[in-house]
Amino acid sequence: MDSIAPPPAPIPKSITAMLRDGTNIRLRPIRPDDEDQIEQGIRDMSDRSRYLRFFSAFKAAPPSVVKRLADVDGVFHIGWGMVNLDLGDCPAFAAAHIIRDGEGDHCGEFSIAILDEYQSRGASRLLTASIFAHAFHEGITDLRMDMLSENSKARRLILALGATLASSEGPVSHYRLDVRTALAALKKMEKPEAIREIFKAFGI
Repeated sequence: MDSIAPPPAPIPKSITAMLRDGTNIRLRPIRPDDEDQIEQGIRDMSDRSRYLRFFSAFKAAPPSVVKRLADVDGVFHIGWGMVNLDLGDCPAFAAAHIIRDGEGDHCGEFSIAILDEYQSRGASRLLTASIFAHAFHEGITDLRMDMLSENSKARRLILALGATLASSEGPVSHYRLDVRTALAALKKMEKPEAIREIFKAFGI
């Protein structure tokens, strides 16, 4: 595994990059005042993507879910989002979260969601690189991920990053992932090229 040291640089306020198809995007930490964008983003997801992310068939997220996703402090709850700079209103189309299991805990729960039309364009790798680098900066070393076994795209991504299956309960699979191992795997990926810009922004 490549040597990765804790990043000395501060958390970047935002990172501009490009998807594999040339779409200009910006990544930035989620803020508590992003509730409206979070709510709209969930509404814009397809029924299937919404089900795979939330294990629920709701059309609109309950206010409690939106509030929890917006309750980001950058330490206990880390969140990063991605917007399209090529469209006039710069709509958000992806978000990822890591929430610590407990105060000061080195383990947290990871989740990610990307609107259907932006999938398979490198967005998931860029967003994952950003939030994992932030988590590493804050001392989070281990992640757990709960996903439906039928979520093949998400499974392929986390397995490529070194995740291991911890257990399965009915339709839900539970995975564990070492953050340092995942960052090393991302650094070795040749595409999308913007991964290197993200690591440079974080100083790792």
